[in-house]
Amino acid sequence: MIYNTTKTQEFAELDVVTEDSKLYTITLYNDDVNTFEWVIECLTKYCGHDFIQAEQCATLVHYKGKCIVKSGSIDKLKPICEVLLEKGLSAEIN
Repeated sequence: MIYNTTKTQEFAELDVVTEDSKLYTITLYNDDVNTFEWVIECLTKYCGHDFIQAEQCATLVHYKGKCIVKSGSIDKLKPICEVLLEKGLSAEIN
């Protein structure tokens, strides 16, 4: 009779969350000023969305009043949110 003496060890993956690694989001809000085309252009240019993703976000903003358009660290999102505001969009970091 042959016995298998190999032991298998399992390691748990730990997620360590620190204040610096907190995940933030940019929320884009609906307004009565900007066109769908302008919102889509800004989302593709500044948030890195492809056309379909930008179009879907613009539609959600129009019908639901807001949409999360980007997530990441505060250092990554701050310049993106600032340029969206400079371009006339209503956005904030949460």
